Parts: sequence; C-alpha cells; structure tokens
Amino acid sequence: MTPPLNKWGIDLGGTKIEGAIMDSSRPGEALFRLRRETGATQGYEHILSQIEGVISDLESASGLSRPSKIGIGTPGALEPSTGRLKNSNTACLNDQPILQDLERLTGSRILMANDANCFALAEALVGAAVGSSVVFGVILGTGVGGGVVVNGRILPGLHGIAGEWGHNTLRGESHPCYCGRSGCIEGVIAGPSLERFYREQGGDTIRLPEISLRAKAGEKFAIQTLERLREKFAESIAAVINILDPDAIVIGGGVGNIPLLYEEQTRDRVLAHIFNKELRTRIVPPILGDSAGVFGAALLLD
Repeated sequence: MTPPLNKWGIDLGGTKIEGAIMDSSRPGEALFRLRRETGATQGYEHILSQIEGVISDLESASGLSRPSKIGIGTPGALEPSTGRLKNSNTACLNDQPILQDLERLTGSRILMANDANCFALAEALVGAAVGSSVVFGVILGTGVGGGVVVNGRILPGLHGIAGEWGHNTLRGESHPCYCGRSGCIEGVIAGPSLERFYREQGGDTIRLPEISLRAKAGEKFAIQTLERLREKFAESIAAVINILDPDAIVIGGGVGNIPLLYEEQTRDRVLAHIFNKELRTRIVPPILGDSAGVFGAALLLD
C-alpha cells in the first residue's frame, strides 16, 4: 500500500503529461517523476489512456500500488453545474466528463483543478509565496491565466473561473481574441501578442527572449515592446490587486522570465493604478520551475 505521506499528481498539458509522487515530508521534491506525450491530435479517448499509462508507469517505477486518490491539473476548468471541462485550449477535452471518465478508468478518486490553480497552489504552499495568506498565481506565457489561493486553499469560484484575468479587457485595445471578445489582456501581453506588436512596429519575426536581448542592446522597437509589457501588465495586475489585495503575486510562464516585471519602475506603474498610496504586495518569480503544475496537482490531496 502507498505510505500516507505520498501524494500522486498528474499535470495534463497540451503536449506532455507529467506524473509525480511527492513526499509531503520533503515539500517540493518528487520521489518519482516521469512524462508521456499527450497525443492530443489522436483525440479524447487517447488522452485518457495516456493518463492511465502515466499512472501505471508510476506504479512500475515506484513499486507502489496506486493510491485511492490522485490529483490532476488540467488545461481549462470543470463547469461546476455539469462536471464537464470547458475553456481548454486542447479542444477535444471541452464538454467532456473527464473527471468521471478518469475515475472509472483508474479506479481512484480524482481531485481536479485548472493548471493555473495548481501552479498557484504549489507556489503558495511550497514555493515562492510560502507564508502568504492570499496568493495570486499568474500564468503569463503563450496565454494569460491565473489562480487564487486563500489560506492554503484554491478559490475556484461559482463558475470555476476565478483568476481568469486574461480575458478582462484593457482600455484602448481592440485586437480580436479567440474567446470572441476584443482587447483581452491575453491579446496584449501574452508572448505571441508581444511578438506581434514588435513586428507591427517594424521589427522582424523573432521570439520574445530575443526581443528582450535586443532591448538591452538599445534597439528601439524592442524597447517599445517591453515598455508596452510594463505599462499593460501594470494596468491589468492593478485591477487584480484592487479586488483581491493579495499578499503575493507569483508570475509563471515564459513572459514571467523577463526581469523588467520585477523592477521598481514596474512597481511604480502598478502603484499608479491601485486604490492605495503604497504597494506592499510582493511580485515575485516562481521557484518551482516546471514542477509547479504537477506538485500543485499532488497538493490537491491535502
């Protein structure tokens, strides 16, 4: 039987499925960790079989029997009224009863949360925001998402969309978003959106890390792109601070690797938008790296 301290988590991504067994006596460390390809192009049933395969692989690698409960982080969120997945960029998962199907397939009880919520939970409990009562975990990469953790617990919300700040709209912005609206935060400060802006200013087709390097070298279009990131991030995160007033904001995703987001000048721009005379909220990078999702899934079992 599985020792009681061992927690099993699965991080379901668009291209990979990662599984880990985490020992809560050593927070933030995996006893066993492995991956399989998601194979999303092969459809919903294939993804289910791949998840079951990861769990079987963990059994084989560890010599342990699968536990009675397993935590899973997913792209998208469960609709509370139906139990079906929604808002997933892995389209074949949408409107599917994935939790029920996985419980039937694996024989374990499944605890499930959005991947951004899992990221926020891991960084709140064993990562960069340990000791914080209210944490907002930001996903700022190819897309923009987020999760809210209050006193060590995920706040999912009535509709299962708490933390989805990427689909609030910004003043003066009009770029169409896949969600059907225009001017969404995701369409402004996600990585591909900033790369698009750089091209529109006159730059060539390059990725955001290279744009960041060119900004350091003094290139005009690159500087304009990063200043846009600073201004729009400040405006958009200030709205979150005005509502949640969090102790800490942890920024995950590729865009979160840009040092500008943690500079005092950026904090000054955030302060200009909040309903207070000072900004005490910590804005920090994560410390768990790409382990945050799978650790957060395992921590659902606490």
